[in-house]
Amino acid sequence: MSLTTRVIVALVLGFAAGLLVLAYPIPALLKLVRVVEPIGVLWVNAIRMTVIPLVVSLLITGVASCSNMRAVREIGWGALASFLGLLVFVAAAGLLIVPPLFAWFHIDPATIATLRGNAAGGATTTPNIPSFGDWVVSLVPTNPVKAASDGAMLPLVIFALAFALALLNVTAKRRDAVLLFFHGVGDAMLAIVRVIIDLAPVGVFALMLPVASRTGIAAAGALGYYVAVTAIAQVLIVLFLYPVAALGGRIPVLRFAQAVFPAQAVAFSSSSSLASLPTLIDSSERKLRLPSSVTDLVLPLAVSTFKVGTPALWLVAAIFLGHMYGVRLAPTQLLVIALTGILTSFSIPGVPHGWLLVISPLMVTMGIPAEAIGLLIAVDAIPDMFATTLNVTGDMVAAALVSRRPVIAPSVTLEPVAQ
Repeated sequence: MSLTTRVIVALVLGFAAGLLVLAYPIPALLKLVRVVEPIGVLWVNAIRMTVIPLVVSLLITGVASCSNMRAVREIGWGALASFLGLLVFVAAAGLLIVPPLFAWFHIDPATIATLRGNAAGGATTTPNIPSFGDWVVSLVPTNPVKAASDGAMLPLVIFALAFALALLNVTAKRRDAVLLFFHGVGDAMLAIVRVIIDLAPVGVFALMLPVASRTGIAAAGALGYYVAVTAIAQVLIVLFLYPVAALGGRIPVLRFAQAVFPAQAVAFSSSSSLASLPTLIDSSERKLRLPSSVTDLVLPLAVSTFKVGTPALWLVAAIFLGHMYGVRLAPTQLLVIALTGILTSFSIPGVPHGWLLVISPLMVTMGIPAEAIGLLIAVDAIPDMFATTLNVTGDMVAAALVSRRPVIAPSVTLEPVAQ
């Protein structure tokens, strides 16, 4: 039985058991809920303890290793520019699309109170919403260690990026020693994460049981709404990317849609960008006539590190959990979420639910309990299918944009594309 299947089974069992407790609140069942509940909290805490060292190590090794791409500098810089441009585009689209999709989403105040009481023994956190000026100043941490301790992801990411860029100016011998250390940290954290993810069915059951025992069917309806909004938002952004390929890559929309569809089908069915790589390369070269010098570099790099849907996915998760736990997110906070999604998208670990592991500290700083992330992990299988499809579409758009750069395009012969 696959991990996804086991998580779904655990979700259903936890929800059914919670409804049973709600219907028959006898002392034995209530005691069972109190015994199981700390297990879910422990599982979420185990996830959170790996996030900071994992993200920092992956960012540093990813950026500081770019000096190895000198032979393909122009294509590499073109790919980086395309990746960042597409991430900004998706973040802007997400800020416009996602909030209105929650206009019809309403949670009963009693349910909100129950969920907040269920989180961390009833502890609540009132987020401090800074002014725009204070927010800009806070982007550069005076103490990176304190930023890590506080879970301030965006300042920490900026420090990690600055550190990695500085390493590029260090002698190769010393840079390699630092990179060796952070590679070891990253590998160790990934090993821990894989064990934690293997325990996901246990954690999901332990989280779902107390929630369902106190909120009943309302939790199921809310999670269903989240899945629907996630799917709708990502489908809309996929459609928005087609004109980008047409304008930036000079490829007609219909031709691009036909070329990317086989890779989208593989991505949707497998939830794996890597699995779609052969189809991406084949379609890019055979159907779009992109130069192999571009596709052979940009597409493997994209499927490994580029997750264009991250900012939009983070916005959906944050706004949904804010509604669930009665946290009203200010525009400044939504902007922080989008920017952090852009900067950390290259360091999302390649494990199931990796994006949810990274977003958890940011949610906590905004007043959303960490346990809430477990609810999203429980239903992440369907959103992950749409997210992978969006990411693969972004990969091909990036390759199309890079192939039309002036430095690259004149050096290859491209067959004219029929309108």
